Amino acid sequence: MPIIKRKVHQTKLSSISYLYWPGEQQNTMNHSDTETPRAVEIRNRYFELLDKHLSDLIDERTERMLELCDIADLLCVSQKHLIKIIQKLEGNHPCHFYVQKIVKKTTELLADTDWPIVEIARRFTYDPSNFTKFFKKHTGYTPSFYRNNLKKAKSSP
Repeated sequence: MPIIKRKVHQTKLSSISYLYWPGEQQNTMNHSDTETPRAVEIRNRYFELLDKHLSDLIDERTERMLELCDIADLLCVSQKHLIKIIQKLEGNHPCHFYVQKIVKKTTELLADTDWPIVEIARRFTYDPSNFTKFFKKHTGYTPSFYRNNLKKAKSSP
């Protein structure tokens, strides 16, 4: 029976390989691929931090939108490690969830407040025209169209 050689790691100086017999179970899962308690903690803290930060923006307790590197610093991990954890545990890049939460909060503000769209854009640190483009890209509607349709839906019997 032939031996299957699987190269695992290669550097300029050396190569580390593992030997497997055909049909032998190959353990390709390493410790970093599993849901470790620390990874789960980082994921949970990431989502809590996003919610808190967006609330702070809305309530004007902060004036700057955090970038992913800022969030990673607050979580005491590297940006690369944060991306790896969120992608492994949730299946998408952390920015995907950041954008989803921004869209959710802005749609709530459009529905529940009479704030001008310019004010909502400002609270989320957007220029009004960029906010409109962002909102339309992720919802398919402009903020004004979205708000007007909500008002029509609420007023009709």
